[in-house]
Amino acid sequence: MTDLKQLMQMGQQLQQRMSKMQEDLQHQTVTATAGGGMVTATADGKGDLKEIKLDPTCVDPRDVEMLEDLILAAVTQAQQKSRELMESEMKKAAGGLPMGGLPGLFG
Repeated sequence: MTDLKQLMQMGQQLQQRMSKMQEDLQHQTVTATAGGGMVTATADGKGDLKEIKLDPTCVDPRDVEMLEDLILAAVTQAQQKSRELMESEMKKAAGGLPMGGLPGLFG
């Protein structure tokens, strides 16, 4: 019975850590660029896009397709960095808890 009680306590600790982590991730940002810095995308730690910046020299009405590709590349990279940040923070939040003992917790 002690093992079950310990497991419940560990689950509560993990839940508290995860809540804190999610709150912290909202205040962290990741930035990615495309086209040698012509397009910059910034997302928060949860993956929500917060800002797009364009170098005015890349705004060519005759080549909108290139600009669209650059924006897509920067956003995709920013979202990937955000996922990596979240995974890193989840591992920290789990801090030594036996993840094998909690099947399905992370997906």
